[in-house]
Amino acid sequence: MKSGGMFGKPRSGDQVWVKICGITNETDALAAIEAGADALGFNLVRQSKRYIEIEKSATWIDNLPTKTCKVAVMADPNWEDACRISYLPFIDALQLHGNESPEFCRRLAEAGIPFAKAVPVTASKSLADLPNYFTDTMILDSRVGGAFGGTGKPFPWKFAPEFLRHHPGITVILAGGLNPENVAEAVSVVRPRGVDVTTGVEVSPGKKNASLIRAFIEAARRP
Repeated sequence: MKSGGMFGKPRSGDQVWVKICGITNETDALAAIEAGADALGFNLVRQSKRYIEIEKSATWIDNLPTKTCKVAVMADPNWEDACRISYLPFIDALQLHGNESPEFCRRLAEAGIPFAKAVPVTASKSLADLPNYFTDTMILDSRVGGAFGGTGKPFPWKFAPEFLRHHPGITVILAGGLNPENVAEAVSVVRPRGVDVTTGVEVSPGKKNASLIRAFIEAARRP
């Protein structure tokens, strides 16, 4: 794994990498793992409906299989918090989902902290002049109103393929409004390395549905 990057290999060959985000409890975590998820996301943003107190959840997260990547989702953390969370033994990487500066990202990369940077996609130009965030893993997500991530609304996928063509060294993860009904089309249009879902496999914020998780992963990896 490159410094600044986030990913291990998917469980099988070159299949689409899948992250189930907004995990709030052990039952949903185990259901996602059983369905074949490569990674789980834990939301540490206090304003989120899926926020968890990581210290109170430490025991059950630490007991999850080590083969599954555990990602801490943060938005505009200070340096001390980013380091503290990244050094937890059961956290494998950070996902930065705020307005983190390139300088902040550079410091993380130099410290050897694996992370992905999420960026909002609102138009083709929103991907045209992105700064160097010093990571090989970027998450393309939706912004709806003032909400960034977890909105359940997709952005126009037509904006993404050009970004992939111009950044062949970047691992691109597609997020934003994905669900079992549209993820196969999204993968076909964008050809991302992976997909990231929150709302699309929930029955309510923070509560996943095992059947939807299985359907999502099967659709994402459909030949």
